[in-house]
Amino acid sequence: MRATPTSLEGMLVVDPVVHRDARGFFHETFRADEMVRLGIDEAWVQDNHSRSVRGVLRGMHFSIGEGQAKLVRCARGRILDVAVDIRRGSPTYGRWESVTLDDEDLRLVYLPVGFAHGFVVLSEVADVVYRCSSYYDPAVERGFAWDDPDVAIAWPDMPVEVSARDAAAPTLAEIAGDLPFGV
Repeated sequence: MRATPTSLEGMLVVDPVVHRDARGFFHETFRADEMVRLGIDEAWVQDNHSRSVRGVLRGMHFSIGEGQAKLVRCARGRILDVAVDIRRGSPTYGRWESVTLDDEDLRLVYLPVGFAHGFVVLSEVADVVYRCSSYYDPAVERGFAWDDPDVAIAWPDMPVEVSARDAAAPTLAEIAGDLPFGV
């Protein structure tokens, strides 16, 4: 595996070694010792799997309290995966980075604690699988508006479908004072 840093400190794009032949492919989707070698030393406690259709946009989500690191991959289809640095005091606070994840390149994205996460489905259907460093707890789950004009994420020009919760989410500026993450 190889990790490439992004413009947001701590966020990594991980390219796995993929063995392909006429029968298909094989790759390790997770290997603890390799993750540690790449600088990803999380105690993963939960795996999640979502299936969504074209145009579904999920985000921008994060957890407060101890926070939640994520290791995200697209097992089927293609998505635009987006992260926003929400660590107060970070030189890249409020900035976003996007990575296309799909079932061809098989890349993963590592998001440390202090990042909000979202994605939009570009293919007809997509299965997104991600590891989490803390258990899901609705009491600490938070989010901000996917279309926050101050963050200005460059989502693809396509019709999107968002949940009622995501449609009513506040802006990042409205919740900034309550963010527990710092650098």
